[in-house]
Amino acid sequence: MPPSSRHRRPVRPRARLLPAVGLAVALAGGIADDGKPPDDPPPDHPAPLRLEAVMACVTTQYPPYLAALIERDIAAGRLQGAEGTFDLKAFARVFGNPAGYYQPVTLDAGLEQFLGIWGATIYGGYRLTEGELPDYYRRRTEGGGNPRLGLKIPLLQDGSIDYRRAAVLKARLDQELADPAIQRQQLDFIRAGTVAYFKWLAAGRRLILAEELLRVARDRQEAIESQVERGLSPRITLTENRQLVVSRELKAVKARQDFAGAALALSLFHRDHRDDPVVPTRDQLPDTFPEITPVEGDLPEASLQRALEQRPEIRQLELALEKLGVDLRLARNQLLPRLDAGLEANQGLGEERYPDRGEFELKLGVEFSMPLQRREARGQVAETSARIEQLTYRAAFARERILAEVRNARISLVAAYEQLERANLNARLALELQAVEQDRFRLGASDLLALQLREQAAFQARLDQADASEQYFVAQADLAAALGARPATSPDDGQAPRGGPSVE
Repeated sequence: MPPSSRHRRPVRPRARLLPAVGLAVALAGGIADDGKPPDDPPPDHPAPLRLEAVMACVTTQYPPYLAALIERDIAAGRLQGAEGTFDLKAFARVFGNPAGYYQPVTLDAGLEQFLGIWGATIYGGYRLTEGELPDYYRRRTEGGGNPRLGLKIPLLQDGSIDYRRAAVLKARLDQELADPAIQRQQLDFIRAGTVAYFKWLAAGRRLILAEELLRVARDRQEAIESQVERGLSPRITLTENRQLVVSRELKAVKARQDFAGAALALSLFHRDHRDDPVVPTRDQLPDTFPEITPVEGDLPEASLQRALEQRPEIRQLELALEKLGVDLRLARNQLLPRLDAGLEANQGLGEERYPDRGEFELKLGVEFSMPLQRREARGQVAETSARIEQLTYRAAFARERILAEVRNARISLVAAYEQLERANLNARLALELQAVEQDRFRLGASDLLALQLREQAAFQARLDQADASEQYFVAQADLAAALGARPATSPDDGQAPRGGPSVE
């Protein structure tokens, strides 16, 4: 197996990265304005992990993506195998009569080439017969042998198309099908990597909030213990706060577990230079979510049309219909009777000649055959026509489904944006109320229970804010995938070169 088949990796960085990658990276808003790479951070202070770094790994190192690229190799191999029908064939035969009155020995060797032009085949060779032969033995040759050149042409059945040329045409379509299949998987991988990144970011934010809330309760525990010792607070207050610490410890443990799970999920997409998964640490968490982009107005009609043009499923169905069209052409051709014409010229060599054979001979023949019922061909036509009708309905529904997916993704994004806006406002108001309650508690105008309720409300509001941020960016990734940005085509995009023998 060649190395490229075992592990193919696109050149990185590469100018032909998916526009979908750019869409996903734009979600993060983390690309430097000056275009310069960030300075290498000190070893003990790793740089924040940005979405564009994860996307670079997805499009160059992600094993399922690399496996998808091998579909091109598979399709190229299938095409090469189908084009074997155009291989130049050599033949050699030796036969004779070991027993009988006449005991001739005949050597027949030559070359045969299928041209692919109206199913024609050209052949040439040399035949030599030794031994005493009767006059009616048509294969007898002159003493020096008999070189010949011939042409066979199917005039009706197998003329415009036959099984061999149909196999080549369908193999070429399979080669084209590899690209939309890869594009479909690219979109899925990019979306999955984007979702994993923002789930990790949200889990990290929830962990920070849980630990911050726990730290406040622990700091207060020390102050309450001092007040209880001086008789300024009842002991029940100490027990109450201790119970609060334990409950917040439980939340912190759960948040750490969730963050560890999200980091492991992200490591499948984030890899090092050896292509090994890298589990991102807490130190790599960015300070905040990327800046959000306002979502207003309805989705432009041009975006819907662009989705129909860019989604690879549409191209897959179109190519599948083309393959069925080849099958239908073949089936209809098989309805025709077989009428084959043959032309052969041969030249006798040597001084020993038969009196009834000319020095140069030209032979022309026609052969006709046809099944009377032609049930096999009729059945193939009926089956293929039904498949085409079936796939046509599927293609029409696929377009409707894509439009529905784009509209639904847009609706979800608008709702996520509105939800995030309100979550941000709710968090600001909750923090203001918490600050006021803390001031009142320090002045003795409030009790611990009221302060705990304010803290819990602020904590929950900030959790809701993190959840809303996650939902917003996931909805943005869903819309990018629904729109189906396609890779830019270039001479070095990894596609197998087209060409080969003509089959028309």
